Amino acid sequence: MKASQFARLIQINHVLARHRLDEVIKAIHLLRPLRYLSFLSPNRWRRSSGLPRGERLRVALQDLGPIFVKFGQVLSTRRDLLPPDVADSLAKLQDQVAPFPAEQARELIEQAYDEPLNNHFAHIEPEPLASASIAQVHAARLVNGEEVVIKLVRPGIEPLIRRDIDLLYTIAGFAERYWSEGKRLRPREIVAELEKNLFDELDMLREASSASQLQRNFEGTKLLYVPRVYWSLTRTNLLVQERIYGMPISDVQGLRDRGVNMARLAEIGVEIFFTQVFKHSFFHADMHPGNIMVDINDPENPRYVAVDFGIMGTLSPDDQRYLAENFLAFFNHDYRRVAELHIQSGWVPANTRLDEFEAAIRSVCEPIFARPLKDISFGQLLLRLFQTARRFNMEVQPQLVLLQKTLLNIEGLGRELYPDLDLWQSAKPILEHWMKEKLGWKAAMKTLQQEAPHWAETLPQMPRLLHDLSNKAQQGKLHVNLSSSDLEKLQQEIRQSSYRTAAATSGAAFLVGAAVMKGLDGYAPTMLGGLPILSWVFGIWGIALLYFSLSNRN
Repeated sequence: MKASQFARLIQINHVLARHRLDEVIKAIHLLRPLRYLSFLSPNRWRRSSGLPRGERLRVALQDLGPIFVKFGQVLSTRRDLLPPDVADSLAKLQDQVAPFPAEQARELIEQAYDEPLNNHFAHIEPEPLASASIAQVHAARLVNGEEVVIKLVRPGIEPLIRRDIDLLYTIAGFAERYWSEGKRLRPREIVAELEKNLFDELDMLREASSASQLQRNFEGTKLLYVPRVYWSLTRTNLLVQERIYGMPISDVQGLRDRGVNMARLAEIGVEIFFTQVFKHSFFHADMHPGNIMVDINDPENPRYVAVDFGIMGTLSPDDQRYLAENFLAFFNHDYRRVAELHIQSGWVPANTRLDEFEAAIRSVCEPIFARPLKDISFGQLLLRLFQTARRFNMEVQPQLVLLQKTLLNIEGLGRELYPDLDLWQSAKPILEHWMKEKLGWKAAMKTLQQEAPHWAETLPQMPRLLHDLSNKAQQGKLHVNLSSSDLEKLQQEIRQSSYRTAAATSGAAFLVGAAVMKGLDGYAPTMLGGLPILSWVFGIWGIALLYFSLSNRN
């Protein structure tokens, strides 16, 4: 560990001690050996501020920097896991972090444009509308009268983030080397994911493009509204967007007083989340209450309004499909399928006993079904899932960390809005529709259409390639180093590939035959409006065989 990193640990220890958070120091194993150093800090002997514990924790996290503020924001969404006073205090970290001065904000805006501000803005509010860990937002009016907001990255924040990220990498390295669970939990990869997301947040051009993409994804729907980006005024450290008005989603009582259908609002939130993840594979991954408002012009059909698009998540097609199948298997209580999917995806070792893994998953998940959100302790559920994962040596998937964080945010938000929400029944129809789109006839025909040009290009080359491969094998020039398990997998893949190829070839032949017989109308018994019976039979067989060959690809 570098001297600067050790000094940072001491600083963290002293900040916590200054705010009389000794219980936090004792809970963090890494800080325990340093806790005696806190007594050497002059701040330790000053009179206590007298603030409640929640406020002391909030101020301490704010003093420690952006990464700690992010941690506090995540905690603030889980009121079911925190005392009310702590949750209320941490909620201020969502948009009430201490702002930087208005003069500095104006100076940053002037530097971004390198020209007089009155060329673009008729007025800029000196007091920020909101201030968070990475940036703060000022209301403004353009010279044409349009109302906008200006989002400014905090000056000098990048070195602070880099300092704490380097410390986290060092701690993660120690964990991987000396902790028995280190390799399974993959802490360095998780820190790398955190690093990528934090530095993405510093790029306002990237955030603007994310906002535009999300806006296109929900265009034509009344589920989610995304403010328009003013591209000509947006810079790397400055984002200009349409100003929007709505009720903060955290004002639950205010929403109820205005007659908002809370059950519908909660259901829409679930629909938005699963639509983003499984239909668009592009989701807002920072959905704490400070980033969400509600358009209540139609209280029976409220609409979400999202802001702050600095952290967006994506999934690979493989992860997307495995997750969708996992969710549906959970909803259908098919725990054997859940176990099979975890093994197929490589999330647990291939030699895992399927029956034992199935029984473990059932014991964790079965008690939570058919119960409203208010009666489910997700804290206990997660704890038991982690214990099960540890028993079966299941590796953490860093690419899913953002998704898990967002799902926890959504669940915490749903608990506040409408505790009787049936999370499973709201999500199940969305996933079933997605699976039909991905695995149905339309999906097969779409895949065929996409692959056809590639087949047309490669099929003429196949005889020559197969001939060359055969000659190399006969001459002993084909050298492949494979283990017995790899050879077994290769043989299985070759068999499956042969079946698919045979099915595709037969299907194409049947379709060609159907087309020929259609042209020979009159030479065979006919029905169905004059079309040959055999052409229908051949056509159906051809489509069925082609679907089989496409749907059985890995």
